[in-house]
Amino acid sequence: MSTDNPRAVALLTRALAAEVMIATAESCTGGMVSAAITDIAGSSSIFDRGFVTYTNRAKTKMLGVSPETLAAYGAVSEETAAEMAKGAIAHSDASLAVAITGIAGPGGSDHKPEGRVCFGIAQRDQIQTSTVEFGSLGRANVRMAACDYTLDLLLGALDS
Repeated sequence: MSTDNPRAVALLTRALAAEVMIATAESCTGGMVSAAITDIAGSSSIFDRGFVTYTNRAKTKMLGVSPETLAAYGAVSEETAAEMAKGAIAHSDASLAVAITGIAGPGGSDHKPEGRVCFGIAQRDQIQTSTVEFGSLGRANVRMAACDYTLDLLLGALDS
C-alpha cells in the first residue's frame, strides 16, 4: 500500500507537465514538504533542493533574509516568508519556491499565537504571502497542516 501524499503526487505530475523546478525554504516544518515531494519516485525531475533554516542565523546565511527584517517583523512574519522564498529562488535552479515559517507549538504569545504559520511563494518576479491560523492543534498537527497547505500553494501556483 502506497503512503505517498496525494498532493505531492499531483504536484509531481503538474510540475513535470509545466517543466517547472521547485525549491523549498522551511522553518517550522523542518523539511516535511521536501520529504513529501521526494517520497515520490521521479521527484528529482521537479525538485531542485530544500533549505531547512530553523534559526534566524540560518535564514540570513543560507537564504539572505535581512537581519533588519527579522528584527522588525520577527521570524514568523509574511515579510520573512517573502524573503525566504526569494532567497530559495536566488540560491537554487528552481523557478518556483515556497517558504514556511511559523509557531508549531507548544507556546506562542498573544501577538504570535501557537498555530500561526506564514507562507511565501515565489516565481518569476512575483512573491505572494499569506498567513494561516491553524490554532492550537498540537505541534505535529500544525506541522502536518502547514505541509499540506504548502503543497496546495505549489499546486495553485502551477495552475495560475
